[in-house]
Amino acid sequence: MRIHFIQHMSFEHPATIADWANEKSFTISYTKIFQQAFFPPIASFDMLVIMGGIMGVYEEDKYAWMKTEKEFIKKSIAEKKKVLGICLGAQFISEALGAKVFSHTKKEIGWFEVEKVSSHKLIKKLPQTFTTFHWHGDTFTLPDNAIHLFKTSACAQQGFVYNNHVAGLQFHMEINEDLLNSMAENERTELIKADYVQTETRIKQQVSKYISRQKKYMYDFLEAFAFL
Repeated sequence: MRIHFIQHMSFEHPATIADWANEKSFTISYTKIFQQAFFPPIASFDMLVIMGGIMGVYEEDKYAWMKTEKEFIKKSIAEKKKVLGICLGAQFISEALGAKVFSHTKKEIGWFEVEKVSSHKLIKKLPQTFTTFHWHGDTFTLPDNAIHLFKTSACAQQGFVYNNHVAGLQFHMEINEDLLNSMAENERTELIKADYVQTETRIKQQVSKYISRQKKYMYDFLEAFAFL
Protein backbone atom coordinates (compact mmCIF):
# COMPACT_ATOMS: atom_id res chain seq x y z
CA MET A 1 0.00 0.00 0.00
CA ARG A 2 1.14 3.54 -0.80
CA ILE A 3 0.29 6.13 1.86
CA HIS A 4 0.52 9.87 1.34
CA PHE A 5 0.51 12.21 4.34
CA ILE A 6 -0.49 15.86 4.36
CA GLN A 7 1.37 17.40 7.29
CA HIS A 8 0.42 21.01 8.03
CA MET A 9 2.77 21.80 10.92
CA SER A 10 6.34 20.63 11.52
CA PHE A 11 5.40 19.73 15.10
CA GLU A 12 2.25 17.70 14.27
CA HIS A 13 3.72 14.63 12.62
CA PRO A 14 1.97 11.29 11.96
CA ALA A 15 3.49 9.60 15.02
CA THR A 16 2.14 6.04 15.38
CA ILE A 17 0.36 6.16 12.02
CA ALA A 18 3.79 6.42 10.39
CA ASP A 19 5.06 3.68 12.73
CA TRP A 20 2.24 1.39 11.58
CA ALA A 21 2.93 2.12 7.90
CA ASN A 22 6.65 1.49 8.34
CA GLU A 23 6.04 -1.80 10.16
CA LYS A 24 3.84 -2.87 7.24
CA SER A 25 6.61 -1.86 4.79
CA PHE A 26 4.17 0.43 3.01
CA THR A 27 5.46 3.20 0.75
CA ILE A 28 5.22 6.60 2.44
CA SER A 29 5.26 10.06 0.87
CA TYR A 30 4.51 13.55 2.21
CA THR A 31 3.09 16.90 1.34
CA LYS A 32 4.61 19.17 3.99
CA ILE A 33 2.55 22.34 3.85
CA PHE A 34 4.98 24.20 6.12
CA GLN A 35 7.68 23.72 3.48
CA GLN A 36 5.91 23.59 0.13
CA ALA A 37 2.28 22.85 -0.74
CA PHE A 38 2.92 20.30 -3.49
CA PHE A 39 0.20 17.70 -4.06
CA PRO A 40 1.02 14.54 -6.00
CA PRO A 41 -1.02 12.83 -8.74
CA ILE A 42 -4.01 11.00 -7.24
CA ALA A 43 -2.87 7.80 -8.95
CA SER A 44 0.40 7.83 -6.98
CA PHE A 45 -1.11 6.69 -3.65
CA ASP A 46 -3.73 4.34 -2.22
CA MET A 47 -4.41 6.06 1.12
CA LEU A 48 -4.38 9.74 2.01
CA VAL A 49 -3.86 10.72 5.65
CA ILE A 50 -4.50 14.38 6.55
CA MET A 51 -2.95 15.54 9.81
CA GLY A 52 -3.83 18.33 12.25
CA GLY A 53 -2.82 21.98 12.48
CA ILE A 54 -3.50 25.29 14.16
CA MET A 55 -5.54 26.74 11.30
CA GLY A 56 -9.27 26.55 10.69
CA VAL A 57 -10.70 25.20 7.44
CA TYR A 58 -12.67 28.45 7.09
CA GLU A 59 -9.46 30.52 6.84
CA GLU A 60 -8.86 30.30 3.08
CA ASP A 61 -8.14 34.04 2.91
CA LYS A 62 -5.28 33.58 5.39
CA TYR A 63 -3.71 30.44 3.88
CA ALA A 64 -3.08 30.52 0.13
CA TRP A 65 -2.64 26.73 -0.16
CA MET A 66 -5.94 25.82 1.49
CA LYS A 67 -8.20 25.98 -1.56
CA THR A 68 -5.86 23.68 -3.48
CA GLU A 69 -5.75 21.21 -0.61
CA LYS A 70 -9.53 21.15 -0.39
CA GLU A 71 -9.79 20.37 -4.11
CA PHE A 72 -7.17 17.65 -3.72
CA ILE A 73 -9.11 16.03 -0.87
CA LYS A 74 -12.37 16.14 -2.82
CA LYS A 75 -10.70 14.53 -5.83
CA SER A 76 -9.11 11.84 -3.65
CA ILE A 77 -12.53 10.99 -2.22
CA ALA A 78 -14.13 10.99 -5.68
CA GLU A 79 -11.42 8.62 -6.92
CA LYS A 80 -12.34 6.20 -4.07
CA LYS A 81 -9.01 6.46 -2.29
CA LYS A 82 -8.84 5.62 1.38
CA VAL A 83 -8.93 9.04 3.06
CA LEU A 84 -8.34 9.49 6.79
CA GLY A 85 -8.31 12.82 8.61
CA ILE A 86 -7.03 13.59 12.10
CA CYS A 87 -8.41 16.68 13.91
CA LEU A 88 -8.00 19.47 11.30
CA GLY A 89 -7.84 16.68 8.72
CA ALA A 90 -11.24 15.39 9.85
CA GLN A 91 -12.61 18.92 9.53
CA PHE A 92 -11.26 19.23 5.97
CA ILE A 93 -12.95 15.94 5.09
CA SER A 94 -16.25 16.87 6.68
CA GLU A 95 -16.33 20.10 4.67
CA ALA A 96 -15.41 18.21 1.49
CA LEU A 97 -18.46 16.02 2.13
CA GLY A 98 -20.73 19.05 2.46
CA ALA A 99 -20.77 19.53 6.25
CA LYS A 100 -20.14 22.74 8.20
CA VAL A 101 -17.00 23.47 10.24
CA PHE A 102 -17.03 26.17 12.89
CA SER A 103 -15.53 27.29 16.20
CA HIS A 104 -16.86 25.23 19.08
CA THR A 105 -18.10 26.84 22.28
CA LYS A 106 -15.60 24.68 24.18
CA LYS A 107 -11.94 23.96 23.59
CA GLU A 108 -11.01 20.37 24.41
CA ILE A 109 -7.34 19.87 25.22
CA GLY A 110 -5.96 17.01 27.28
CA TRP A 111 -6.84 13.43 28.17
CA PHE A 112 -10.59 12.85 27.96
CA GLU A 113 -12.86 9.85 27.60
CA VAL A 114 -14.38 9.01 24.22
CA GLU A 115 -17.54 6.94 23.84
CA LYS A 116 -18.53 4.85 20.82
CA VAL A 117 -21.97 5.65 19.40
CA SER A 118 -21.90 3.02 16.66
CA SER A 119 -21.24 -0.70 16.31
CA HIS A 120 -19.59 -0.19 12.92
CA LYS A 121 -16.97 -2.84 12.13
CA LEU A 122 -14.31 -0.15 11.72
CA ILE A 123 -14.25 0.36 15.50
CA LYS A 124 -15.14 -3.17 16.59
CA LYS A 125 -11.81 -3.73 18.40
CA LEU A 126 -11.93 -0.45 20.31
CA PRO A 127 -13.42 -0.33 23.83
CA GLN A 128 -16.90 1.11 24.30
CA THR A 129 -15.26 3.97 26.22
CA PHE A 130 -11.58 4.85 26.31
CA THR A 131 -9.40 7.80 27.20
CA THR A 132 -7.39 9.43 24.44
CA PHE A 133 -5.73 12.76 23.67
CA HIS A 134 -7.53 15.87 22.38
CA TRP A 135 -6.39 19.25 21.13
CA HIS A 136 -9.06 21.18 19.27
CA GLY A 137 -11.27 24.25 19.38
CA ASP A 138 -13.35 23.69 16.25
CA THR A 139 -16.08 21.19 15.48
CA PHE A 140 -18.27 20.17 12.54
CA THR A 141 -21.66 18.82 11.58
CA LEU A 142 -21.97 15.18 10.58
CA PRO A 143 -21.75 14.86 6.77
CA ASP A 144 -24.81 13.47 5.00
CA ASN A 145 -24.69 9.66 4.70
CA ALA A 146 -21.78 9.44 7.14
CA ILE A 147 -21.97 7.18 10.19
CA HIS A 148 -21.33 8.84 13.54
CA LEU A 149 -18.68 6.85 15.46
CA PHE A 150 -17.66 8.72 18.65
CA LYS A 151 -18.64 11.47 21.06
CA THR A 152 -17.31 13.09 24.25
CA SER A 153 -18.94 15.15 26.98
CA ALA A 154 -17.57 18.33 25.45
CA CYS A 155 -18.04 17.61 21.75
CA ALA A 156 -20.66 15.46 20.02
CA GLN A 157 -18.78 15.02 16.76
CA GLN A 158 -15.61 13.05 17.46
CA GLY A 159 -15.46 10.76 14.47
CA PHE A 160 -17.26 9.38 11.44
CA VAL A 161 -16.94 6.99 8.52
CA TYR A 162 -18.31 7.56 5.03
CA ASN A 163 -18.84 4.85 2.41
CA ASN A 164 -16.23 2.65 4.13
CA HIS A 165 -13.30 4.47 2.49
CA VAL A 166 -13.36 7.87 4.20
CA ALA A 167 -13.00 8.50 7.95
CA GLY A 168 -12.37 11.39 10.29
CA LEU A 169 -11.18 11.41 13.90
CA GLN A 170 -11.39 14.62 15.91
CA PHE A 171 -9.04 13.31 18.62
CA HIS A 172 -5.36 12.35 18.47
CA MET A 173 -5.26 8.60 18.91
CA GLU A 174 -1.95 8.62 17.00
CA ILE A 175 -0.28 10.39 19.93
CA ASN A 176 3.10 9.32 21.28
CA GLU A 177 5.33 11.12 23.76
CA ASP A 178 7.34 12.92 21.09
CA LEU A 179 4.21 14.28 19.41
CA LEU A 180 2.63 15.27 22.71
CA ASN A 181 5.73 17.13 23.88
CA SER A 182 6.05 18.83 20.48
CA MET A 183 2.41 20.01 20.52
CA ALA A 184 2.69 21.26 24.09
CA GLU A 185 5.90 23.14 23.30
CA ASN A 186 4.47 24.85 20.23
CA GLU A 187 0.82 25.35 21.20
CA ARG A 188 0.89 25.97 24.95
CA THR A 189 -0.68 29.42 24.53
CA GLU A 190 -3.95 27.55 23.93
CA LEU A 191 -3.85 26.04 27.42
CA ILE A 192 -6.27 28.54 28.88
CA LYS A 193 -8.28 28.00 32.05
CA ALA A 194 -11.48 26.26 30.90
CA ASP A 195 -13.70 23.29 31.76
CA TYR A 196 -12.18 20.98 29.15
CA VAL A 197 -8.65 22.32 28.96
CA GLN A 198 -6.09 20.63 31.18
CA THR A 199 -2.89 22.32 32.28
CA GLU A 200 0.36 21.24 30.71
CA THR A 201 1.39 19.78 34.05
CA ARG A 202 -1.83 17.75 34.28
CA ILE A 203 -1.48 16.53 30.69
CA LYS A 204 2.05 15.30 31.28
CA GLN A 205 1.19 13.75 34.64
CA GLN A 206 -1.26 11.45 32.85
CA VAL A 207 1.10 10.35 30.07
CA SER A 208 2.29 7.22 31.90
CA LYS A 209 -1.32 6.21 32.56
CA TYR A 210 -2.65 6.52 29.01
CA ILE A 211 0.09 6.78 26.37
CA SER A 212 0.93 3.09 26.03
CA ARG A 213 -2.64 2.16 25.10
CA GLN A 214 -2.89 4.67 22.26
CA LYS A 215 -0.68 2.73 19.87
CA LYS A 216 -2.88 -0.38 20.05
CA TYR A 217 -6.03 1.71 19.60
CA MET A 218 -4.54 3.42 16.54
CA TYR A 219 -3.19 0.21 15.04
CA ASP A 220 -6.53 -1.60 15.50
CA PHE A 221 -8.33 1.28 13.83
CA LEU A 222 -5.85 1.46 10.94
CA GLU A 223 -5.93 -2.30 10.34
CA ALA A 224 -9.70 -2.16 10.08
CA PHE A 225 -9.74 0.98 7.94
CA ALA A 226 -7.03 -0.07 5.49
CA PHE A 227 -8.78 -3.31 4.62
CA LEU A 228 -12.42 -2.27 5.09
